[in-house]
Amino acid sequence: MSDGRLTYQPDVVSAPGETLLDILEDREITQKELAQRMGRPLKTINEIIKGKAAITPDTALQLEKALGAPASFWIQREAHYREYLVRAEEARVAIQWLPWVDLLPLKELCFAGVFPKVRLTAENKARLVHAALRFFGVASPDEWKTVYAQPQVAYRRTLEGQSDTAAIASWLRMGELEAQKTRCAEYNRKRFEQALKEIRTLTVESPEVFQLRMHELCIEAGVVLAFVPAIPKSHVSGVARWLKSRPLIQLSLYGKTNDRFWFTFFHEAGHILKHDKKDVFLDEFTGKLIKSQQEDEANNFAASMLIPPQCLGELPYLKTKQAVCDFASRIGIHPGIVVGRLQHEEIIRRDWMNDLKISFRWVEAANV
Repeated sequence: MSDGRLTYQPDVVSAPGETLLDILEDREITQKELAQRMGRPLKTINEIIKGKAAITPDTALQLEKALGAPASFWIQREAHYREYLVRAEEARVAIQWLPWVDLLPLKELCFAGVFPKVRLTAENKARLVHAALRFFGVASPDEWKTVYAQPQVAYRRTLEGQSDTAAIASWLRMGELEAQKTRCAEYNRKRFEQALKEIRTLTVESPEVFQLRMHELCIEAGVVLAFVPAIPKSHVSGVARWLKSRPLIQLSLYGKTNDRFWFTFFHEAGHILKHDKKDVFLDEFTGKLIKSQQEDEANNFAASMLIPPQCLGELPYLKTKQAVCDFASRIGIHPGIVVGRLQHEEIIRRDWMNDLKISFRWVEAANV
């Protein structure tokens, strides 16, 4: 996402009037004579040379006729200088925005390639202000608060308490940018429901196999599936939301084990199928859960997709690893998912049969 370098910006860019003055002195032409040749007041020529007046397209054409240098040269020179002035002013203001930059998970964003990998000194943080604004697609921290911070109150959370707002916003933005790069079909509910049935069969596969196929099936159904590394303090395992007409399921590996990963995916799918397009559903694994009808519906959808309701009566009898493996094989899911369900239902202890689960590391699920 980044080339690993901060863009070089010269400390000083001279006004185009200085170039004009150099040309006049080289040709031994006075400002008064140039004014006469161009039919412009001497004061205007003097102000251009001093950088007080801009070279307009009309003026550039007159300079082309009077001096021979193309109008495009003067227009580009002027534009470059004016951009420099704006950036210099922004750099001055950026010092005041450093407290906002300090809110962001800079180390994690640098590691993820969002920002260049640099030492986070005060000087480099000041230079990262512009990169951070571009990343979020906003003009200033004020707009960031409007777009990313204030909507936090509207997020459908699964936990009580406030996770780090900037960390959540950063993780969500990474998903948005991933979605922008993804081309997919128009959303089709029936096709998505069929895709989920096939995706369920992939729970027994390795990430190298299931991730690519999951992407393909979701895209064909018009759903964007984004795998984004977890950001500490965001505490987010998944999110379901709509980006205008496109649904997005975004997953981290927060929770790491395959039972949690698959439950989260089908939980988010449940939100897409069942709930309002205007809502953003953030789902977490730690802390005190918030009860809501929507979360209950998404939980029930995920639980039913993974272990059919007609099979629930067998769960209390799965007391050995062999019994779990046989049951999982019969219903076509990974045994680690069954273990997670048994632990959740308190049929077995949390420290039992965990070796049947698989822990995912990000490197295993990052190459699509």
